Amino acid sequence: MAQSQPFALACQGGLNKVSSQLELLRVPGEALELSNFEVATTGGYRRVSGYTQFGDGTRPNGSNSILGLHVYADGLIACSGTNVYFSLDGDSWLQINKASVSGSGDNYSTFTGRSAAARTSQGQCEFTVYEGDTIYGELIITDRGTSAKPFYFKMTGTGALSNRTFFAKEITVSGTEYPKYCVVHDKHLVVGGAGTSSNTIYYSGTSDIDDFTSSGSGSILLDDQVTGLRSFRDDLIIFCRNSIYKLININSASTIAVQPLTKNIGCIDGASVQEVGGQLLFLAPDGIRTVAGTARIGDIELGSLSRKIVPIFTDIAADIGNLNINSAVIRKKSQYRLFYGNIGTDTVASYGVVGTLRVDPQGGSRFEWAELKGMQASQAFTSGFNYDNIERTYHGDFAGYVYNHDTGDSFNPAGTETAVDAVYATPDMDFGDLGTLKTLKYVKISVTPEGSVQPYLKVRYDYDDTTIPQPAAILLATIPKPAIFGSGLMGTSVFGAGDSPMVRQSLQGSGTTAKFKLYSNDTKGPYTINGLYIDYQPSGRR
Repeated sequence: MAQSQPFALACQGGLNKVSSQLELLRVPGEALELSNFEVATTGGYRRVSGYTQFGDGTRPNGSNSILGLHVYADGLIACSGTNVYFSLDGDSWLQINKASVSGSGDNYSTFTGRSAAARTSQGQCEFTVYEGDTIYGELIITDRGTSAKPFYFKMTGTGALSNRTFFAKEITVSGTEYPKYCVVHDKHLVVGGAGTSSNTIYYSGTSDIDDFTSSGSGSILLDDQVTGLRSFRDDLIIFCRNSIYKLININSASTIAVQPLTKNIGCIDGASVQEVGGQLLFLAPDGIRTVAGTARIGDIELGSLSRKIVPIFTDIAADIGNLNINSAVIRKKSQYRLFYGNIGTDTVASYGVVGTLRVDPQGGSRFEWAELKGMQASQAFTSGFNYDNIERTYHGDFAGYVYNHDTGDSFNPAGTETAVDAVYATPDMDFGDLGTLKTLKYVKISVTPEGSVQPYLKVRYDYDDTTIPQPAAILLATIPKPAIFGSGLMGTSVFGAGDSPMVRQSLQGSGTTAKFKLYSNDTKGPYTINGLYIDYQPSGRR
């Protein structure tokens, strides 16, 4: 009888939806399914955290959809219905879209007493901040509605809201122009994408972001529809439907100009644009790209960072007119997250992808991807640092609730605890020899639990061949969160900080190939699957 053979699999590479079964035999660490997991920067696949209500669950504007969120000052800005709100703690919300005032602003009581200035037909919102001379900066909001001017808001003071001063007004750009996109670049406010002049960008005077008629202001007509704006290093990047430009010399009336970076591919939604790891990412028809890579090599496939999950983006591009797109960067995780879902008051949870920027020990870096399901974050999703320099991530839903993203162990729509449905599936593995029949003896799974967890394990042979016996799913033994005693770490199978439990499970069945699926659907804590160690016995050739 042949001796047992070991096979080790490290969880790395992320989701792969494009490689053939034969190719995947050689990269078993990648995943056929990776849903509600994220690739950890240190390796392994971590089941995502849940989310909890922001504060006590008070909604800014009743059941009106959350159209935009932005971390501002030491609180959060929320756009809902035709109004804009601010909250320090989520327990109460101050409506800030008030009638224009003169001077430096109003005190709290005066401001709250002012009449509201409704933002007619407010749609999905964008935000930018001009640092100016205030501690929090000056906030500008544009949206994708049809008749809302850019909204300007400034706050000064610290502590309780009653100790603060507020200033708010609408900004007139040009006639009845209602731009969708905004960015501050080199002390100018730049806007674009207005419904009646979608090919035009407008820029304010220098250090005069609310004035589009003063010295230094102007406009530029492009030959493509503007879909997004972003200040990146020394340049203003102008994303268009089928092209990308950069604006140079904004402070020189004689030399200001736009230069094409590429006319071969464009950005299909500016809400996808984010800076990650010194790269400017955007959503193109074929997936997530970088500006530098696309400008360098044009529209060829190598420009995409998401080639292994391109079917997801093909579907998004085909239905882009019916979708909300939103994205954010979670810097402490080196992550880019993008959500997409149906436009309107759709109560169905949106979908998302999460890309983690992994740095190789030998040098170089790459994005590894997973899918997200069950969060309604396509219309309002944001991450940013508050005044205390703490990174916060939030999303809002169609029912008007705001949530702390990446908190808790469960999803929590409308305050109702909901299980996180998480799945990780390996490719079929031949253990180095496709022609040999193998009988699997046991598997050891390296798991780092953040609570007491109990996932399921399913093994399938020969590409789910229905003509051979396939074992039933196995509920693994409970994996407890290791207890901490002083500087040591003790658990059922661990002693020593930094180690992770090895869960041993006996197996049944045989085949030329085998694949593993680990999954859970519960409200228990997250856990990281680091790898698998499989013991098998060769038993002849098939």
